[in-house]
Amino acid sequence: MCICVDCEYVDRCETYHVVETQHQQPHLTDQPNFSPIEPTINVNIRSEGEIIEMEWDVVGCASFSQEKGKWARLRPGEAVPT
Repeated sequence: MCICVDCEYVDRCETYHVVETQHQQPHLTDQPNFSPIEPTINVNIRSEGEIIEMEWDVVGCASFSQEKGKWARLRPGEAVPT
């Protein structure tokens, strides 16, 4: 699971913006202005026949500042990304 959903910077973060792009999800902001320090991204690759799926998750970040439920408050009623 991406730690970004519980980070105070999720709606301003350049790295999370890239993850949203990779997942073809709407952006929390069109112009992120926060550049995180040392984000670590896991990319899980699954293939089924000729279909290849990639899942990107930020699993570490020196800039992480916990704000539990931040993403959910920004997108009320939507399923929190896992």
